[in-house]
Amino acid sequence: MDLREPRPAGPPPLALFDLDGTLADLRHRLHLVRGRPRDWDAFFAAAPADPPLAEGVGLALACARHCELAYLTGRPERCRADTVDWLTRHGLPAGRLLMRPEGDRRPARTVKPELLRALARERTVTAVVDDDQQVCSAYEAAGFRVLHATWMEPQPVLEQVQEREGRT
Repeated sequence: MDLREPRPAGPPPLALFDLDGTLADLRHRLHLVRGRPRDWDAFFAAAPADPPLAEGVGLALACARHCELAYLTGRPERCRADTVDWLTRHGLPAGRLLMRPEGDRRPARTVKPELLRALARERTVTAVVDDDQQVCSAYEAAGFRVLHATWMEPQPVLEQVQEREGRT
């Protein structure tokens, strides 16, 4: 974006960021969902201790100079307060937070684009950043500009729970 160009009237465009695997390093809590039964309560209760992923946070802060940030996560709605606290604690700008509705177990590749399309009816979305390749492909198929976050190596158990169990 050329800062010398006048900004169009209206609100700035949105840049949307995923949390787990994009901004937040959840690897320390994956052991809670590797076995059976999976301990989802403990998994989500441990999220406030996630260290930030420097690459994702740096990109978000750079985008915030030209865009309003919003966050789109597969975390369930009951994690909202912890998630907002985590974003604040790690210096990320306040922004709209879209979360998986309670009890919604559809794959992330289905839920997240649906949430994004609803938001895009209200605001211009300039880019979406996510670590899940299937979610990125779904966003691209829906016509969104996508940056695949590759700074954390893929976690097979995370991919499994996102696709088969609709949990994050």
